[in-house]
Amino acid sequence: MSEIIKGYSEFKHFLVTSPSEFVAHVEINRAPKLNAFTEEMWIELGKIFAKLSYDPDVRAVVFSGAGDRAFTAGLDVHAASQGGILKNTGGEQDGARRATKLRRSILEFQDCISQIERCEKPVICVTHGISLGLAIDLACCADIRISSKDAKFSVKEVDIGMAADIGTLSRLPKIVSSFSWVKDVCLTARGFGADEALAVGFVSRVLETKAKAIETAVNLASLISSKSPVAIQGTKELLNHARDNSVADSLKYTSVWNQSMLQSNDLKDALLSGLQKTKPIFAKL
Repeated sequence: MSEIIKGYSEFKHFLVTSPSEFVAHVEINRAPKLNAFTEEMWIELGKIFAKLSYDPDVRAVVFSGAGDRAFTAGLDVHAASQGGILKNTGGEQDGARRATKLRRSILEFQDCISQIERCEKPVICVTHGISLGLAIDLACCADIRISSKDAKFSVKEVDIGMAADIGTLSRLPKIVSSFSWVKDVCLTARGFGADEALAVGFVSRVLETKAKAIETAVNLASLISSKSPVAIQGTKELLNHARDNSVADSLKYTSVWNQSMLQSNDLKDALLSGLQKTKPIFAKL
């Protein structure tokens, strides 16, 4: 039985529970609105993942959406047009000032969503049902993506008259195996299912139901959490650095990183446990 994690109960639009030791489960909790995001929600999301990043009682995170119908339908366009990022301010401001205000809003939105990627702990995203627009941005920030078979994806932004600007166009080409496919789905906004997402490498596993996908994600997070937190956090950091830099630069960064981290007791404890066939207990980080 999952329990609300102490220190996370104040968040209005997300449930943060612990299904097993050292594992946090973050659920988007706006199911009646298909988990569509308002500005208040993405600000909350950024705060949650920034907090999880430094929480010594959390070593891996599962991220999903509440309800049966949707992971998220993306941005709540109605709310955004009424008083949020898409509102046409007009008035007496000139174009440069309106553009500056909009740019600052976009950067804030990007920063909040990017907290998932910046989180020191591995994040496993479970998508199901309707997974549109911002759903792709969120999933791209995760380290591992798992889907239920009923997931219906779409990079939807061109259908509302804009280029996606919260991360999909920057991250998706580095995730999947075909740049042609990326342009296909981004330029057309066509839908694609879980099997197609698996074929191109957007997700790594497809399960029959959302419940089975969540169970698989929690089991995977529990396995990750049983490892050395020094090793796990270092592996995530070095893999992300390798993705964005040359091999030579990444090797140099790895040597600097490990010159410190190899001094951890976790290395000795892991080696001894292997020899003695015991389960190692690692200190919190």
